[in-house]
Amino acid sequence: MKKTLALVSLLAAGLALAACAPAPPANTAANANTSATPAPTATAATETAAKKAPTDLEQLAQRLVTQSAGVKEGDVVLVTGGTQDQELLEDIAVNVRKAGAFPLVSIGSDRMAKRMYADVPEKYDAQMDQWGMKLADAVNITIGIDSGLAEGLFADADPKRLAARAKANAPIGDEFIKRNVRQVSIGNGFYPTDWRAKRYGMSLDDLTKTFWDGVNTDYATVQTRGEQVKGALAAGNELHITNPNGTDLKLKVQGRPVLVSDGIISPEDVQKGGAAVSVYLPAGEVFCAPVAGSAEGKVVHTLDYYNGKEVDNLTLTIAGGKVTAMTGTGPGFDQLKADYDAAGEGKDVLSFVDLGINPNVKLPASSKLGNWVPAGSITVGVGNNQWAGGDDKSPYEYVIFLPGSTVTLDDKTIIESGQLKI
Repeated sequence: MKKTLALVSLLAAGLALAACAPAPPANTAANANTSATPAPTATAATETAAKKAPTDLEQLAQRLVTQSAGVKEGDVVLVTGGTQDQELLEDIAVNVRKAGAFPLVSIGSDRMAKRMYADVPEKYDAQMDQWGMKLADAVNITIGIDSGLAEGLFADADPKRLAARAKANAPIGDEFIKRNVRQVSIGNGFYPTDWRAKRYGMSLDDLTKTFWDGVNTDYATVQTRGEQVKGALAAGNELHITNPNGTDLKLKVQGRPVLVSDGIISPEDVQKGGAAVSVYLPAGEVFCAPVAGSAEGKVVHTLDYYNGKEVDNLTLTIAGGKVTAMTGTGPGFDQLKADYDAAGEGKDVLSFVDLGINPNVKLPASSKLGNWVPAGSITVGVGNNQWAGGDDKSPYEYVIFLPGSTVTLDDKTIIESGQLKI
């Protein structure tokens, strides 16, 4: 899941926790969850899977802490990520402490995440992660970096077990939202890896540069652009999305709260609370939950990869705001459908619409895959939409990118063949 609380799944995987402040006495554990042994080094496979950031990590960390998250003296900050980004995680923690706040660093890996599923008995799947809930009640800011590098890590997992774990940990996400915990997430489905570069038809070097250029975009400019698009969407009634692949979907947005992920959690965002206190980097999205029951039509996902397996022409028939039929082909479709069938209430709701506004994040024109943030992109999905200001709390979410679409708002074209016109 891209937008639902990533921290819940990270905690369920069993991350190692290391308290960064105050410092523990020499040769002792920082807390009950930490050993005094040196941090693990990345394996050769991990090093080639993720490209080292071509950016000033210290400068980025300072920016994330002071500008994006707005960390102040006395804040309690959870910093999460994978072993491959340990230097940046450490830099973030140091900058948190320099602001007079208190960081807790949580580091995970694909190996640990997989073992937490494969080696832990099924009888514990219904247990809610107790550390996760304690943290949800303790921290007021999270800064997280996508930590998963392997594609299809849980391709062989039992859908019912995954659904049981998601259901058990759903209250943790609810608590983070209830307490208005500010959340900064770095990755946004664009974190540079070998396999993701191949999916987009890019070299790893090009994807890495595109990703970090997007992360380092001038957020003030994105803020201004976001307010323009937000104003247009908030003033409209009905969106009509069409695409050469057969997508033809209408939905209403009139009266719905419109949110912007612009890279900065402003004081105004903090005052609003809820979904307004989350940003996703690279930033540049305007989104909302549609009027309940208003979505009608058909959505076609030309190409997707589900746990590393290709899914072709996934087609959702939408009536009364809900999925009434799902078809598709390709080796990944059966597992996608099995996971969907195993999910609980709310999985079938056409729950959000998202417009990309960042001109500095570009994909090759030949790419059949999409992403959230390139200017002129349009994304819809089913399931959880709390992040978009909705009330669907389902732990399930499926995202459909529709690159090259045309979108009209009432009688005005706002996106034409993938080009933003606002």
